[in-house]
Amino acid sequence: MKKKLKVLALFDAIAPTRIDQDLTPELSTADWKTEANVLEALAALGHTTEHLAIFDNLDLLRQKLESFAPDVLFNLADQFKNNRGFDQNIVSLLEMQGVPFTGCGATGLVLCKHKGISKKILSYHRIRTPNFVVIPRGQRVARPRQLKFPLLVKPVKEEASLGIAQASFVESDEQFRDRVTFIHDRHDGDVIAEEYIAGRELYVSLLGHRRLEVFPIRELVFREVPPDEPRIATYRAKWDEEYRKRWGLENQFAEGLDPALVAHIAQTCKRIYRLLTIDGYARIDLRLTAANQVYFIEANPNPILAADEDFALSAEKAGVPYPQLINRIILNGMKTVRD
Repeated sequence: MKKKLKVLALFDAIAPTRIDQDLTPELSTADWKTEANVLEALAALGHTTEHLAIFDNLDLLRQKLESFAPDVLFNLADQFKNNRGFDQNIVSLLEMQGVPFTGCGATGLVLCKHKGISKKILSYHRIRTPNFVVIPRGQRVARPRQLKFPLLVKPVKEEASLGIAQASFVESDEQFRDRVTFIHDRHDGDVIAEEYIAGRELYVSLLGHRRLEVFPIRELVFREVPPDEPRIATYRAKWDEEYRKRWGLENQFAEGLDPALVAHIAQTCKRIYRLLTIDGYARIDLRLTAANQVYFIEANPNPILAADEDFALSAEKAGVPYPQLINRIILNGMKTVRD
């Protein structure tokens, strides 16, 4: 696309901000890697770009929309007042304002965030999901008999593996009760308990709205985890470099998958994307059993967009370099019809 656009990049902040705040110190930190990468790509593309970080003051956004009048808003704000549950509310506001924005709309964010609802929708449409139960806060903690050990117990709405640890893997009713109670108390949220699916941990990245592109599959490999130990993507398995080194955890491109299986996975992920009303871009997390059965674990609309993370690496492998990926995300955002 040759036309140069006015792009407002919207970030979230962990403390109150001003409309003209210099974010240079933040943008040089690891925590702001995605924001820095996106701004560099927007500059390389030649778009006229301004950025705004919001913490708890939506009026700053209203002022910025009026003064800058962007053609499109590049949305990287996934929390408000440090609460990730509000990502869909920010997007709802943008939908009501009628400003084109990148990434997923409010409905897709709501459906994907609640792991129980997304699994109910997909299992209704005969997409394999682990057997599960949702246990709301304040409800008696009891395991339904049809739910078989081992189980994974995790918060029903958290992201980035928050609340998932080795203790999430439970093999007795006592462990089950302890972990459910712990999450109810510590995360002040409802719990999902699902049967553990032994197998490979696959990450499938998709881009688009009506026409979807599926990028090469990534995998989290567990090189040093003993065969009889659970292989689960805990919070530390994703984010703690020392822990990852110790257990030989690496994200890489999935190897040795039969082309027919890859095609089946791609079609399954396109169905998931559409059934959960995702638009923009997403990463779908799957488990692949030894018998090549594909199980849906969770969907992540608006996954991390840093240039060295799974989504961008998959796009690059498919021949879409980072600045072009950012441009394609913008184009999709401008074309998407929001209801």
